Amino acid sequence: MKKLILAALILTSVTGFAQTFQLGIKGGVNVSNFTGGDFKDLDNKALVGFHAGGFVTFFLGDNFAIQPEVLFSTQGAKLENAGNEQNLKVSYVNVPVLLKYRFTGGFYLEAGPQFGFKVSEKTDDMQIDDFAKSTDVSIAGGLGFHSNMGLGIGARYTAGISKVGDFDSQDIDPDFKNGVIQVSLFYTLFNNNKKK
Repeated sequence: MKKLILAALILTSVTGFAQTFQLGIKGGVNVSNFTGGDFKDLDNKALVGFHAGGFVTFFLGDNFAIQPEVLFSTQGAKLENAGNEQNLKVSYVNVPVLLKYRFTGGFYLEAGPQFGFKVSEKTDDMQIDDFAKSTDVSIAGGLGFHSNMGLGIGARYTAGISKVGDFDSQDIDPDFKNGVIQVSLFYTLFNNNKKK
């Protein structure tokens, strides 16, 4: 009898906890560039990449939620001089932790910090080795729409607050930061019909 009561209590607590969160997967396009710094005779242009990963949304009442994510993200910029182009690419595992405000009807706003951990880097100029720091800190903000079916779309901008460059060069001031526009499609499990 005690085992039955214990099992019922565990099942009730798990069910209650399951009402307070969603699991989701997401992926999409990045349009990234470097901001700040001094590239002198070089023009820095946007680089197209991608992001993909998962997230958990914890509900805080009907309107607010906290959403930590883990995303693999390819970022960087194109540097051009006299028609010669050089791609500087950095791949990160990014961990944004966002506060979301959910409007009635499925629309939402989000903002919060993002912490990035460098996985790899690649440049066409082999004279620059280890050009990017191993960590990156940004502030993210965005908006989107999340349907009752679980499908959603979102747009976000992340503005770097820590410098990317980790090298000495007379041609480039390494005090530049990441700037990334992201457009995502996502899908959530659990509580998709929860009041929004």
